[in-house]
Amino acid sequence: MRVLAIGCHPDDLEIACGGTLRRYVDQGAEVYMCHVANGCQGHVIIEPGPLAEIRTRESEMAGKILGAKEVINLNVDDMEINSANTEVMDLVADVCRRIRPDVIITHNEEDYMRDHTETSRLATNGSFCAGLSHRPRNYEPFMSFTPVFFMDTLAGVNFQPTHYVDITEQIETKIQALECHESQLKWMLEHDNIDFADMVRTCSKYRGYQCGVAFAEGFRPYNVYPRYSTKQLLPK
Repeated sequence: MRVLAIGCHPDDLEIACGGTLRRYVDQGAEVYMCHVANGCQGHVIIEPGPLAEIRTRESEMAGKILGAKEVINLNVDDMEINSANTEVMDLVADVCRRIRPDVIITHNEEDYMRDHTETSRLATNGSFCAGLSHRPRNYEPFMSFTPVFFMDTLAGVNFQPTHYVDITEQIETKIQALECHESQLKWMLEHDNIDFADMVRTCSKYRGYQCGVAFAEGFRPYNVYPRYSTKQLLPK
């Protein structure tokens, strides 16, 4: 199985589905992580250019810990993600064509900021465009209707999962990968008094309570025609 996770900022996948991605890897799947934004605005002191480079390195280290086959950076500046930008949509489509995923994981259609919701639309629209022969492309077309699962929102606000993945065995790896994003965790602790790793662990524990395990991550499918599958797409 090939899994493509499309997140917004370099740490979003680690936060919302890092345990699931590692569980996929533990079960023999190929996992690819793609972030659309470069994270250049995620600090009050570090300038955007140097910060984007730092966050790229952090995401690559985190991807190695999670066992990802590749970490892809589309390098769009923060707050400039626009699902109507056909050039970026075609970049997402080419990622889908090259990887040919069995399932895509991305942001919920509703979240706390525009970059996240626009990334969700880029993932669904871009994966559809992957099957179109006459769009600008560098790879052979791939099916337009890859099943998509939306991952949890930040802190689980306004998101009710319909599917859960037990990440009890992966929780420490998830947190270890998240802690690679030192520029963010240190800044949030100093600037906002938020222990972000603890918050993410707590959210995973909360989802675990809901489904009877120690730690879990929640998802819901993109329920539109014809994005369904008879296969078991989330890890058992």
